[in-house]
Amino acid sequence: MEELTLTTPALLFSAISLIMLAYTNRFIAYAAIIRNLHDKYLQQKDERLIIQIKNLKQRLYLTRAMQITGITSLLLCVLTMFLIYIDQNIIAIWVFGIALILLIISLALLIKEIQISVKALEHHISDIENG
Repeated sequence: MEELTLTTPALLFSAISLIMLAYTNRFIAYAAIIRNLHDKYLQQKDERLIIQIKNLKQRLYLTRAMQITGITSLLLCVLTMFLIYIDQNIIAIWVFGIALILLIISLALLIKEIQISVKALEHHISDIENG
């Protein structure tokens, strides 16, 4: 087994940072849409808006989970680097492994969120197609 060096966890910094930026953009977009739907609901009390808001709520919670696991992965990468620095290589290897697993979970949640988003868009498309 090759030795874990400071550069190995550092390589994930840029990737995780870009992923976190994408997650944050999703979160901001959902917040704006929810506020808009909330205002519409206060005016109309349309049941279809409740369904859309519930869908967005589910996607918002998934995005929060994606952000938390991604941030925790990044924190564990930093901890790995510190453990390597203080010559605790065995612990560093385990911490880095956990960081990688959390990143995998974060990306799996993203796949789930995308599937839910596509279903919501398919519903809108079917409304248009059916007139």
